[in-house]
Amino acid sequence: MTEATTPPGAIPANKLQELIALAAEPSSARRRELLREVTDLFFITPDSHGERETALFDDVLQSLAADMESEVQAELAERMAEAERPPRSLLRTLAAAPIAVAKPVLTRSKALTEDDLLHVVSTRGQEHLRAVSGRDDLTHAVSDIIVERADDRTLNVLLANDQADLSRKASELAVDRASKNPTLHEVVVGRGALPLDLLNEMYFQVEARLRETIAAKNAAVDPHTLDAALEAGRKRLAARDGALPSDFAEAEAHVRGLNARGAINPSSLVAFLRHGERTRFLVALCELTQIDFHTARRIVERKDLDALAIVCKAVNFDRALFLTFTVLILDPGEGMAKAEEYGRLYAELPQDAALRTMRFWKMRRTTGDVKAA
Repeated sequence: MTEATTPPGAIPANKLQELIALAAEPSSARRRELLREVTDLFFITPDSHGERETALFDDVLQSLAADMESEVQAELAERMAEAERPPRSLLRTLAAAPIAVAKPVLTRSKALTEDDLLHVVSTRGQEHLRAVSGRDDLTHAVSDIIVERADDRTLNVLLANDQADLSRKASELAVDRASKNPTLHEVVVGRGALPLDLLNEMYFQVEARLRETIAAKNAAVDPHTLDAALEAGRKRLAARDGALPSDFAEAEAHVRGLNARGAINPSSLVAFLRHGERTRFLVALCELTQIDFHTARRIVERKDLDALAIVCKAVNFDRALFLTFTVLILDPGEGMAKAEEYGRLYAELPQDAALRTMRFWKMRRTTGDVKAA
């Protein structure tokens, strides 16, 4: 009878069985030595292991690693992070271990499944979430849970990863978070995968440098793509902005009456402001510029003269009219002090850039999705 031989590259059965028997070795130093020896054996010919042999490796490695110091477990994790077919139970155990052990597996192992990652981001802390957030294979199911559970530092890491797939809901949640937290402004505006309508929501929140970034991104997109993006986000914007002021209906009726007689013009806008008729001014501004009421109100209430300059330049209001608005919207002393600065800003603003940004604000006007108080 022919004696059975070991296939080329496979581990001799007696050697593996010897190591399995030695896994019960009580000496910590000897167990550490065995752990490294079994790991070396696994990596000799990883593609030649059958299911039974891999399962044995899984059992032995977990048994040996269980009581080892974190430095030894971290060494094991470093090696398993590169394995194409690592022992499954061991890999999951390492991924859920303290971050000093788990990090190489969470950041680099391609053998972790979506379910493995979902378990980690649902049950572990922010350090684990940050390690997962930098992966280049994140599905929206994993990313969405990270967005829900992330602190600002973790969210920053995730949003900076353009390879991470975020759902529409998660992107909206991230923008809502960023609108209240300036530390997230840079990463949100810089995110290449952020939907265009959500990017433009950030316009009113961010500093001038980031507004220029938004304007540049708008300029690089063709009009059909812009329109599709605007359509996707319009109902969210309308619902989020809330109720109209109590005098809106009266102001709208008054302005429409004037408009029917051709009496709405730049001079009437100035008159509304001078007499403190803020809602009438906003409604009239919307009629002349075709932006929606909530956008106009946000600009004026925040005294956002950069945004007001875009509105005025898009409809070709002259510089003197814009400066009059500036003086009346700001406190009198402040308005006069800043008139020269904003006059220069207005003169330098290209009309085509203003028109592109206005596309996002005009779309909201057509929705009819807001309710009055």
